[in-house]
Amino acid sequence: MGELRLMKGNEAFAEACIRAGVDAYFGYPITPQSEVIEYLMAAKPYETTGMVVLQAESEVASINMCYGAAGAGFLPATSSSSPGISLKMEGISYMAGAELPLIVLNVARGGPGLGDIQPAQSDYFQATKGGGHGDYRMYVLAPSSVQEMCDFVLIAKEMAFKYRNPVMILSDGVIGQMMEKVELFDPIPRRTIEEVEKQCPWATTGKKPHRQRNIITSLDLDQYKQERHVLKLMDKYKRMEEEDVRYEEIQTADAEYLIVAYGSSARICQKTIDLARAEGIKLGLLRAITVFPFPSKRLNELANQVKGMLAVEMSAGQMVEDVKLSVNCRIPVYHFGRTGGVIHTPTEVLEAVKNLLIK
Repeated sequence: MGELRLMKGNEAFAEACIRAGVDAYFGYPITPQSEVIEYLMAAKPYETTGMVVLQAESEVASINMCYGAAGAGFLPATSSSSPGISLKMEGISYMAGAELPLIVLNVARGGPGLGDIQPAQSDYFQATKGGGHGDYRMYVLAPSSVQEMCDFVLIAKEMAFKYRNPVMILSDGVIGQMMEKVELFDPIPRRTIEEVEKQCPWATTGKKPHRQRNIITSLDLDQYKQERHVLKLMDKYKRMEEEDVRYEEIQTADAEYLIVAYGSSARICQKTIDLARAEGIKLGLLRAITVFPFPSKRLNELANQVKGMLAVEMSAGQMVEDVKLSVNCRIPVYHFGRTGGVIHTPTEVLEAVKNLLIK
């Protein structure tokens, strides 16, 4: 068993970045994720691992620092909350276009605009449909526990380099602020400069006599070359859908009705399943662990079994669109959500199941 600690979700993410061998963190404080940079500043990982931690002058500055670090073959991380992520989106689009690795944490809060500092899941469209300009996607993981805030950093690191692409961990104020026992993984040494050059031959590590110079850019003024590049990116996102979809099923074997949820909503809905089963309602849960790529294939298969699905999310209705597309209108799909920072209860979800699915 690894080292056990009682930690906030934000703290678990920060500690995991240190232990995973992340090369640098560039960020800016915003509630409810400020503990990330506070923890990293206090931990001083540069003294023990060489990891750089820097508070930039703004969200825009921090994401462009990430661009520079990633362009040199290193793995940067950043974090923010909803409006701060919006400010980072231009840089994230640039990094996706330039095919650069990045780990970005969004501890989502209520919106739109400044909204409030309470938990929400209304950044789903922003996370899964691109968020910035242009045709691009991020690989998006949705943790539902403090343990996963730690564990998903390792998955994010793997996917960021596998696909040379930004990876988002889409959390919210519930998971970021709650405290739970966390089993920490053993530290992974940061790569040496020699290892960076070997593993990232595309990086700008200095012109070598045996190769052409490397150029990191997302710009091509030749529209036909740019089209070929975008089509290459589309093939990469298709590979994500074929190879790296992640989800969890809870009591779906005999389910007649299905809840689809992610993150903290999925955690709440696990109790709803217990309440429903106690009343003789055969209710199951599919929890999307990756919201892009979305578990559409499995939902399509479950549509052959269940009578209806309920998308539960702390938003006015965003993920529900992907659920409807997944089942291709073959069965009824409904939405239940609270928004503006209000957190639904298991009992409220059960009432929605009865009123919308069973009637």
